[in-house]
Amino acid sequence: MQLVIVESPAKAKTIEKYLGKDFKVLASYGHVRDLPPKDGSVRPDEDFAMDWELYRDKQSRFKEIADAAKKADRLVLATDPDREGEAISWHVQELLKKRKALPSKVDRVTFNAITKTAVTDAMKSPRELDTDLIDAYLARRALDYLFGFTLSPVLWRKLPGAKSAGRVQSVALRLICEREHEIEIFKPEEYWSVLAKMEHDGTEFDARLVRYDGAKLDKMTLGNEGSAMAAKAAVEGTRFTVEDIETKPLKRNPAPPFTTSTLQQEAARKLGFSASHTMRLAQSLYEAGAITYMRTDGVQMDPGAINALRDAIGDRYDKSYLPEKPRFYSTKAKNAQEAHEAIRPTDFRREHAGSGDEAKLYDLIFKRAMASQMSAAQLERTTVTMRDPTGKHELRATGQVVKFPGYFAVYQEGRDDKSDDDEDGLLPVMHKGDSPFRKSVEANQHFTQPPPRYSEASLVKRLEELGIGRPSTYASTIQTLRDRDYVRMEKNRFFAEESGRLLTAFLERFFPTYVAYDFTAELEDELDTVSDGREEWKDLLAKFWKDFKPKADEVMEKLPSEVTESLDSYLSDFLFPPREDGKDPRFCPLCEQEGREGGKLALRGGRFGAFVACANYPECKYTRRFAQPGADGGTGDEDGLMGTHPETGAEIHRKSGRFGPYIEMEVDDAKKRASIPKDLDDFDLEWAIKLLDLPRIVGAHPETGNEIEANIGRYGPYLRHDGKYAKLQNTKEVFDVGMNRAVDLLAQAANRGGGGRGKAEPIKTLGAHPTSGGEIKVMPGRYGPYVTDGTTNATIPKDVKPEEVTEAQAIELIDARAAKGPAKKKRRKAPAKKKAPAKKTAAAKK
Repeated sequence: MQLVIVESPAKAKTIEKYLGKDFKVLASYGHVRDLPPKDGSVRPDEDFAMDWELYRDKQSRFKEIADAAKKADRLVLATDPDREGEAISWHVQELLKKRKALPSKVDRVTFNAITKTAVTDAMKSPRELDTDLIDAYLARRALDYLFGFTLSPVLWRKLPGAKSAGRVQSVALRLICEREHEIEIFKPEEYWSVLAKMEHDGTEFDARLVRYDGAKLDKMTLGNEGSAMAAKAAVEGTRFTVEDIETKPLKRNPAPPFTTSTLQQEAARKLGFSASHTMRLAQSLYEAGAITYMRTDGVQMDPGAINALRDAIGDRYDKSYLPEKPRFYSTKAKNAQEAHEAIRPTDFRREHAGSGDEAKLYDLIFKRAMASQMSAAQLERTTVTMRDPTGKHELRATGQVVKFPGYFAVYQEGRDDKSDDDEDGLLPVMHKGDSPFRKSVEANQHFTQPPPRYSEASLVKRLEELGIGRPSTYASTIQTLRDRDYVRMEKNRFFAEESGRLLTAFLERFFPTYVAYDFTAELEDELDTVSDGREEWKDLLAKFWKDFKPKADEVMEKLPSEVTESLDSYLSDFLFPPREDGKDPRFCPLCEQEGREGGKLALRGGRFGAFVACANYPECKYTRRFAQPGADGGTGDEDGLMGTHPETGAEIHRKSGRFGPYIEMEVDDAKKRASIPKDLDDFDLEWAIKLLDLPRIVGAHPETGNEIEANIGRYGPYLRHDGKYAKLQNTKEVFDVGMNRAVDLLAQAANRGGGGRGKAEPIKTLGAHPTSGGEIKVMPGRYGPYVTDGTTNATIPKDVKPEEVTEAQAIELIDARAAKGPAKKKRRKAPAKKKAPAKKTAAAKK
């Protein structure tokens, strides 16, 4: 019997169809072991010796593999054809060797596509394990471990609130934080444009003023309303005649088929998929035999696949859509992983594969690959120049016409940020001397815009441009930043959280080398030289450790107060920007208001992270969050007196605290406070009064007669009745919810298990999990809603409504939780035994 080891059961099931009865195919379910998450797993003083530990949830799985291996005559390691795949095969071989279950014959086979031909051909051409790729894996794994496990304790002790830092993720976070800072310091500039609405032969078009009073206009020439209105009047007061028509043919060639990074970028732009979701879908399509291997930096395609693709294009379109010769794409391959084919369908006769999001991604891959071998698109760009009789004023109209679509018939590449100046509309046929009718003239005000925040697509693109990380790691890197709350996503854009900005500042101040773009990119190149066999992996680690360890020890010896003072100085320009009144930006606004002297603001460290506070503490209790700079010293434009309560006459003040903005009012010589919810974009005095008047009584329950209360708590808005709770969707519902809705929500919560010990009913039932086969359910839980496949439970993020969770989202959450391993259960300490009272001696009794 021959035993074949692959990663996943889906892959095993597909391969098993292609092999005979002499083969047994088992799945390892990914990596079988890893470095234990504790100090000492990598020991630099012992020539970088490494300890490995079998995953607890893989023990029964590996026992099945070991039992089968003992009966096998040959072991075939058929894991993925990249560095990680090579590592999984190596781990399996080493573990079997340890258990004395390794067959006498061991072969390594790889295939770029799971088709019958690819699999059977690979079985005929086995090889040995690639030691260079294994060394590259060991170097990368040890490097990431040493970086994280050396730096994280420094963060925990010197930067309260920080969780951990990673080699690549810290640099990706720096990119996001730097963009946030660019946006904050950006000062918009006003400019105007003059646009004439024209018509000729019944066709309307726009013409832009490009020359005014004999001078050429650039973007910022018309910098105020006065100059813009004068230019508008000049255009309105004269007639324009066509002076020049320039027609220029354009040719656009198709982009190459997808690599890992371009697939992630395009799936984000066109389908709105996250990088991790894209890779999970691609993995499923690969294991189903629908596409080639999805972790690749190569853009080349197998010659046989190119011929098959050209046949498919010929069957679908006429010969004009097929170039005379095949198109060949090339890339600068650095290592074995990058030598793989581009991502493409395994069979170009198969236009559809999978369902739901899988089908959408396959369609994208299919169309991109097909377009890559099609004819260029032929366009014609026309520019019409019109002048007034004096020749001092000039209008220009631009249009673009597709003369032959070529690959446009199948696919066009998306863009992250489109320009406002894109002019691809149609123009009427005009000739020199024509005088189009001027319908109207507009003077439009504009402001320069800051650089846009990164989307997943643009961040992946930027990381690739800088040479940081590798495309196969981008998805997990981005997910880690989100999991650790260093960043958040809003409208598919990254926003840096306070914890992320503080961590970046700390690393830039104390570990500048290790978050430098050049250093990280050069380290990636060195890791590639290991996989090429041009450098010893332990030599690379020794060079890194020689400088990194002393630096970490140096920072560890600093007092927390020294770290805070250093960050205060380093971030001074950001935290305390110049004030418009010329006063010291560090003056405490509260001390200034109340006439106290010496009130200077400075960065402070606390249990939950950094914040800005006054030097006069405890007399002055002014505080503000770390990432809340302001030209007025931190009070913010909206802080201060909002008004008075209509019933009590008490003043209501808006303030900024360590945990965000809040409102405050004095009631019976005590202060009543309420946090300002994030989902109230239109917050004003009316909302402040409503919040301070909470809880709100909805009314008496029709069955019990007891009151139903609506309020906002630690975990958000809720209803309460007889000690039982029901969640509300948003803050506004606290004030809008009526009796019928409240009774219904409370009943639903009780039925789901919120009010008793009975088994909870699912909120929603989805399909079967593609790996475990278990039915996916959205369930209510004691600590919030979660999704489960019967084996793994995964918490639903707070910003996602449980009723709106899709099957794809549920699978992604479950897979991400499963990858972290089983949750550790807290052991209950046994109650301490009470000591029996000592017996009194006779003397004591007396």
